[in-house]
Amino acid sequence: MSTDRIIFSRPFRARRELANLETVLGSDQSHGDGPFTATATEKLKVITGAPHALLTTSCTSALEMAGLLLQLGPDDEVIVPSFAFTSTATAMALRGATCVFADIDLDTGNLDPESVAAAVTERTKAVVVIHYGGVAADMARLLALANTHGFAIVEDNAHGLGGRWQGRPLGTLGSLGTLSFHDTKNVHCGEGGALLLTDEILMARAEIIREKGTDRARFLRGAVDKYSWQDIGSSYLPSELNAAVLDAQLDEFDTIQAGRHRVWDAYAAALPEWAARNDIHLMTVPADREHTAHLYYLRTPTEERRDDLIAHLRARGIVAPFHYVPLDSSPAGLKLGRTPHPCVRSAKFSGTVVRLPLWPDLTDEQVGRVIEGVTEFTV
Repeated sequence: MSTDRIIFSRPFRARRELANLETVLGSDQSHGDGPFTATATEKLKVITGAPHALLTTSCTSALEMAGLLLQLGPDDEVIVPSFAFTSTATAMALRGATCVFADIDLDTGNLDPESVAAAVTERTKAVVVIHYGGVAADMARLLALANTHGFAIVEDNAHGLGGRWQGRPLGTLGSLGTLSFHDTKNVHCGEGGALLLTDEILMARAEIIREKGTDRARFLRGAVDKYSWQDIGSSYLPSELNAAVLDAQLDEFDTIQAGRHRVWDAYAAALPEWAARNDIHLMTVPADREHTAHLYYLRTPTEERRDDLIAHLRARGIVAPFHYVPLDSSPAGLKLGRTPHPCVRSAKFSGTVVRLPLWPDLTDEQVGRVIEGVTEFTV
């Protein structure tokens, strides 16, 4: 069996990437809103079912746009999961809003609706929901809370392109949805993202915010004879080079997903008996949800055993990292947010999670090596 190092993630290379890039470089336009921006956007709308989509420079940019569209300010509070990437919170804090940290459930790593309900105040303007690992959060209860209290739901769907909850595409369930095309994601363009919208009025304003506060998008469509400053905004439009790579990636979306699910399914089939013997919790997917095979993770009984497992795999040439450090205990979280109730499950999840290598071109031999390395470890 090979002893070559198995890295955690490797970006997929789509067949048409170089040809698309050559087309852009041979044209007169490499800035955004060119032909590949248009075709990639349409392909994204087909996959997500979203009526409106705007490519952005990152998922962080899309989250910042969401904060602008919701007109967040210093009098507002936004509930975010403590177990999350920093962008989930910092995009809201940039608007002056207070981040209120809520806990997760241990089964999925997703926002716990009961913790959200306990954190709601009269100042709550939005809740940011992550679909961790591409597995939908408990949207039935979260949407019910939104209806009761009148707050917006922003879906940070960085992991969830193609995922579904009760048959409905992730990223289209709340008021706004965001996507990531960072090169660690299933579909990528190096750095990139998207904002998904269902509201026509929000879409019109989002176009302006994305283009430095101007109505340039309307000008390009011939709706106005010149463009001018209309609103606040920033430079959130990706270049045509990024869009060209994304367009090629989206063409092979089904191939990418099939490769990832092959690896995910192999782990899911091989590890349950070992996990039961060693008090290990494996990633689970509730029956009403279709996941994206973005991650395959497991959780050890203690943080010490997590570190032991990571070291055990490293010694066998296998890279298997942990994940987020809880936001509520971070220096910025302590300064920019508040935590009405201790996020004990976030701390436990963070301290025990291990993610296994997962990318579509992992060979069966490499997957077998990972499984062998994991099952050699005993708690």
